[in-house]
Amino acid sequence: MVKSARVGYSKMLLGVYAYFIEHKQRNTLIWLPTDGDAENFMKTHVEPTIRDIPSLLALAPWYGKKHRDNTLTMKRFSNGRGFWCLGGKAAKNYREKSVDVAGYDELAAFDEDIEQEGSPTFLGDKRIEGSVWPKSIRGSTPKVRGTCQIERAASESPHFMRFHVACPHCGEEQYLKFGDKETPFGLKWTPDDPSSVFYLCEHNACVIRQQELDFTDARYICEKTGIWTRDGILWFSSSGEEIEPPDSVTFHIWTAYSPFTTWVQIVKDWMKTKGDTGKRKTFVNTTLGETWEAKIGERPDAEVMAERKEHYSAPVPDRVAYLTAGIDSQLDRYEMRVWGWGPGEESWLIDRQIIMGRHDDEQTLLRVDEAINKTYTRRNGAEMSVSRICWDTGGIDPTIVYERSKKHGLFRVIPIKGASVYGKPVASMPRKRNKNGVYLTEIGTDTAKEQIYNRFTLTPEGDEPLPGAVHFPNNPDIFDLTEAQQLTAEEQVEKWVDGRKKILWDSKKRRNEALDCFVYALAALRISISRWQLDLSALLASLQEDDGAATNKKTLADYARALAASINIKPGHDYYFYIRSVNTVGKSAFVEAVGQASDDAEGYLDFFKGQITESHLGKELLEKVELTEDNASRLEEFSKEWQDANDKWNAMWGVKLSRPKDGKHYVAGIQQRMEISFT
Repeated sequence: MVKSARVGYSKMLLGVYAYFIEHKQRNTLIWLPTDGDAENFMKTHVEPTIRDIPSLLALAPWYGKKHRDNTLTMKRFSNGRGFWCLGGKAAKNYREKSVDVAGYDELAAFDEDIEQEGSPTFLGDKRIEGSVWPKSIRGSTPKVRGTCQIERAASESPHFMRFHVACPHCGEEQYLKFGDKETPFGLKWTPDDPSSVFYLCEHNACVIRQQELDFTDARYICEKTGIWTRDGILWFSSSGEEIEPPDSVTFHIWTAYSPFTTWVQIVKDWMKTKGDTGKRKTFVNTTLGETWEAKIGERPDAEVMAERKEHYSAPVPDRVAYLTAGIDSQLDRYEMRVWGWGPGEESWLIDRQIIMGRHDDEQTLLRVDEAINKTYTRRNGAEMSVSRICWDTGGIDPTIVYERSKKHGLFRVIPIKGASVYGKPVASMPRKRNKNGVYLTEIGTDTAKEQIYNRFTLTPEGDEPLPGAVHFPNNPDIFDLTEAQQLTAEEQVEKWVDGRKKILWDSKKRRNEALDCFVYALAALRISISRWQLDLSALLASLQEDDGAATNKKTLADYARALAASINIKPGHDYYFYIRSVNTVGKSAFVEAVGQASDDAEGYLDFFKGQITESHLGKELLEKVELTEDNASRLEEFSKEWQDANDKWNAMWGVKLSRPKDGKHYVAGIQQRMEISFT
């Protein structure tokens, strides 16, 4: 089955498997992409199914008990039938099983070649070869056209069935299509008004509302041969004569038919994809249930891009709320790009640093340290530092980057490695440190490059904000033709790898350090958003508020007294807080952390504790106190060291708190050297 997401496929699959086990008494097996997926499927789908179907529960005397017939990979029923649920990555999971039914859930997400032994369906279907009643069931949302495994599986069947419904006005049958602006059929709506959506009949241009469709007499019709069925039991030829069920058949279904989703929501989801190829691809795959057709060989024109220079009002333009950087590692140099980010992930190239020297030479690394710690000025004179950096570990000894991560802060400088896998998130930061004590993060380079290339097509008009737009400074030290050429160096190409066609990004041996650094800076931003709930709009509003208003500073004790006296303190910005460094004379400085208001003060302390390693001010402190995620009990020692170090640093921390939605105020801070600032 080729399908969109959320159409009930997993539930249908469970019903079929329950029927095979209880009624047909067949041995069954299902594979999912990974062991974790399989374990989760067993816990959240299979076990509740056994519990809720009386006839199945009667065959499971072990249900809810610890028993050899009740594991996370196998259920053995009292009628002697077995059910296995396994991950599809390891070749060993395709061995030593003899079953009647082999199933594959989310086939498109499986590895194409299982440990160089063959495709998952080739290995899996070997398990049913000895069965009298063999059945192979394959289902998935599709991925990239030409390389998608569910597309390949569907092409092996002589029958491709689509669900046809009759127009409630003219009676003509048709399967629902999304369409586009040019097609005389499909979903149509008034611009910017999803609630106006209707379906335009492809036969007589009838206007069909979602509630008018009647699926009672709908039928699946093969677009190749014309055979059809209403229930999958009785089958008919194109002329209406009853025929034997086909040996192999593919069904297609997508979200427009789902009783759980409205057409209005489909249109809203489509509108959200504007200007973002990654989101558009996800929509095509998971909402339309269609493969995505990658554009091969297209790349932006570097010379045109080189002319898109702008005059910045300051090194950090006014709409920039947050700075990240990416560092690309080479044997003879390090290259670093700093990018500024505003609401909607609008971006500005802020700086280009190329540090020449041996990659393992301490003097070279000290110059990289200087680049990391460099500050950039806003128009009001406030200094901003780079809040998060992703540093590539490829091509050099990764321990060099690991040690720099520990030096600058585990959450501020994050070691990364690329993963060229379709659909992988731009950044997948682990929750725990690896054996080297750092958060080695995988970067979905293909996903990031597609998003970046799509954003290059957006052209800002004047000084108007444009979500996703990319800006370049009129400064040859930072941006020139060479930089533009590196940013546009790669293109998508089709290549045969291990006998299979794949779509890969290829620089054709052109220099691409600038593009890699942009990918890493984007990854640093996404980590801030996903791990620490960074809100660029809220952060920019707070910065602009500080730009235009004086800040009254009070100590934590003053703040506590104000709360005790029930004084109504006006919040700086509803629902959010940020932590920043300020110097002794109260000058504004860069934001160290940002987050959403929480229900308990401990959450603030946890957040602050997690962020302290990122700050410039925390470096020396961490040399004296081992403050880790798992060691929050040493606050007394921490506060003592903080007090001792404060004078030497000639600086202090400031925390800006906002009033959350429930109207309560929450305090975050460590000792009275913490400073609460509010307006």
